Amino acid sequence: MDKLLRRKIDAYLMAWKDNPDRKPLIVKGARQIGKTRSIEWFASRNYKSVIQINFVEQTKYKNIFEDGFEVDAVLKNISLLNPELKFIPGETLFFFDELQACPNCATSLKFFKLDGRFDVICSGSLMGINYREIESNSVGYKEDYEMHSMDFEEFLWAKGYADDFIEELYQHMLEVKPFAGLQMDVLFGLFRDYVTIGGMPEVVNTYIKNKNFSGTLGIQKQLLKDYEEDITKYVEGLDKAKVKAVYNHISTFLAKENKRFQITKIAKNARNRDYIGCVEWLADAGVINVCYCLNLPELPLKGNYDSKLYKIYYKDTGLLIASLDEEAQEDLRANKNLGAYKGAIYENIVGDMLVKQGYSLYYYSNDKPSLEMDFFVRDADSLIPVEVKANDNATVSLNNLLKEDKYPDVKYGIKLGYKNVGFNGKFYTFPYFLTFLLKRFVAERQRGESKSCGWIRKGNYK
Repeated sequence: MDKLLRRKIDAYLMAWKDNPDRKPLIVKGARQIGKTRSIEWFASRNYKSVIQINFVEQTKYKNIFEDGFEVDAVLKNISLLNPELKFIPGETLFFFDELQACPNCATSLKFFKLDGRFDVICSGSLMGINYREIESNSVGYKEDYEMHSMDFEEFLWAKGYADDFIEELYQHMLEVKPFAGLQMDVLFGLFRDYVTIGGMPEVVNTYIKNKNFSGTLGIQKQLLKDYEEDITKYVEGLDKAKVKAVYNHISTFLAKENKRFQITKIAKNARNRDYIGCVEWLADAGVINVCYCLNLPELPLKGNYDSKLYKIYYKDTGLLIASLDEEAQEDLRANKNLGAYKGAIYENIVGDMLVKQGYSLYYYSNDKPSLEMDFFVRDADSLIPVEVKANDNATVSLNNLLKEDKYPDVKYGIKLGYKNVGFNGKFYTFPYFLTFLLKRFVAERQRGESKSCGWIRKGNYK
């Protein structure tokens, strides 16, 4: 099996297999992000026998649990359908794909774990899957892994950059060491390419093979259509047209100055109560990221936000670009004709990169005093504002958050933009392409602060 793209799940799956007390694994995520391909690649190289069952394509296999969930009963029914399959204890992987089509399969995970003879990996699309039902059927006997489309690090791997190159980038952050001009040009060029095509594996694969953008827009347009069709197919208990309307208006919301979700932008007389559950469904399906407005810029983040005020972003910025006019790809690469929308694009990509690091998204907006902050992250005891700047405008809000004792949880800030690495004693400046390393930096910086009280003020280890 040919596999061009290295993914982070590859290392995760190997670590899972090396764990002698491993549980059945459920890999979940949005559609078409590479779940099945990655699991197939792993399985083909680590097991003598792979029993792969797709509950969407092979519907007859939904009945293998009719005689109960005991492993021997399941094996008997699988053999009845395909007597050629081999069940080798200790060397067989059961790969149950499209788990959402057969929730009963989740109940069997407990029995596979207790039996202990075979490894099990399940994969399911978040679109249409009832994970509440699945989780209730397998509590304590499964492990979950949420997969995303490719992040910028995986994109760099696809371009041929090795791990030591990533480490070099990280050292620039830690040491607050500016990049040389050539480095900045190359890295920003790579980053713009990533923003343009996004992280959907088929799109990235086409880009790598063709060594240009030929064919990528067509694939993205088809992915957008596929997502729309899936909404029509899988939405239950909600008005499908309303869910689709929210999805189709994301780029419209982002075009507004505050970028906030406003129901009146969908239809003139639209009421919030008529759209209850639509945004939540899209978020649960892995199609959008939701960024909630904080009540106050203080810890804790969870429980300190207004659930009725939020922004919504595309999960994949490449799909956002593709949802605009056909020339938007070229405009972004050439850095022209985007006007104010450039800010929306960079907010979207930063939000996506934060989510892929495990962060939830929060922003803050207040007229009195005037404060507007794009995102917040945190370490063990600090709230860290993250400002996204598509231009060189002043950082008034960031300065206001940092200059007063009014916000004691805010000890330093981070500004992302087309800027080199720097630290002015109050906030760090990082180029966009380093965003994927932010969580690692924040954690290590916090450890450094614990070891040396002067680390914050110095901005590095020196």
